[in-house]
Amino acid sequence: MKKTAFATIVLLFFFGTSSGSFAQSFVKKYINSLINDTSDVSKPQFLVYPTLAYAPETSWEIGLSSLYVYYANRDTANRLSEINGFTFFTLENQYGLWFDHAIYSDQSKWFFLGRIRLQSFPLKYYGIGMDSPSEYLALVDANQILIKERVLRKIKNNLFFGLEVDYQRLAGTEFKRAPDSPTFELPRGSEGSTNIGIGAGLVYDNRHNVLNVRNGFFSELAYLRYASAISTFGFNSVVSDTRFYRPVSKNTVFAAQLLGHFNSGDVPFNQLALMGGESMMRGYYTGRFRDNNQIATQAELRFLPLPLGFTDRIGAAAFGGIATVFPNFDNLNLNKIVWSAGGGLRFLLFPKKDIYTRIDYALTKEGSGFYLFIGEAF
Repeated sequence: MKKTAFATIVLLFFFGTSSGSFAQSFVKKYINSLINDTSDVSKPQFLVYPTLAYAPETSWEIGLSSLYVYYANRDTANRLSEINGFTFFTLENQYGLWFDHAIYSDQSKWFFLGRIRLQSFPLKYYGIGMDSPSEYLALVDANQILIKERVLRKIKNNLFFGLEVDYQRLAGTEFKRAPDSPTFELPRGSEGSTNIGIGAGLVYDNRHNVLNVRNGFFSELAYLRYASAISTFGFNSVVSDTRFYRPVSKNTVFAAQLLGHFNSGDVPFNQLALMGGESMMRGYYTGRFRDNNQIATQAELRFLPLPLGFTDRIGAAAFGGIATVFPNFDNLNLNKIVWSAGGGLRFLLFPKKDIYTRIDYALTKEGSGFYLFIGEAF
């Protein structure tokens, strides 16, 4: 899910009022097409918009996003597919190009789920484990290529099985020790690595709209083997991701997620289980806590829309989660669990397709995070 169009309206308004009449007319028509969508519900929709966003990992971020949503064969009985792209630059000197997709063929015979990340960054490295210090140890400069794809075939009703491939390359890696940070040992993979994982995934998915699920169930169990013959490091990875959605009332949805990420072998630091980010454990910097394994869960109550009377396009959500990371199950300590909680507002961007933008504010024991995105967190 990409950065929200919330700031888009502000930016387009600025351009429209500071440019000529042609620009003003174009911008007004474009904004009106977003706010007052009168197109047929089966018609594919394509949106391009500038973004202004903030997250703990990036500080302020300026970018350009695109979103394409459609039904296969324009048949609304099919599931809604989405393809999005995003290019960005941040005040932390990060830049990159992202592509995400969740594509369903006609009658969901095939399901393609994947993402591409091409990015350059410094990111904060706090160390490994739940006892890592609250202040970061180093800034990591690196260039990253990440390509992950699942090609799944329906084998029965909502059950899919297929191939999963993960390619990750980290190059130009440099650890810049933070001022006054204690001496620490550089982690595995600190000089960069190239790792290719090949495996299989089993998915149960009866969601109709992946950007805003009101009633559904999703569960994925995936295994990836990064063989040392084709990778810098040899290790195994298992991911279990289960999501549950149920309507509480006409416009209220309860959603919950349980995530497990389990690694064994010589795992490089960038492919450890990373806690934090815009989806799970909001409020924590991505990778604030990292280790071989992670167990995390969250729940969210969504009011889509709120009963305001004067509009039916504004919604809200309240959420909370807990998580921990650990080296192995012998060292799993349930006393070392951290929490995240918060809430946010929603704006109905595509009424015909029930797609919202979200603005979330999350609190943790270490601070807070502010997120602006299209689509729900999970």
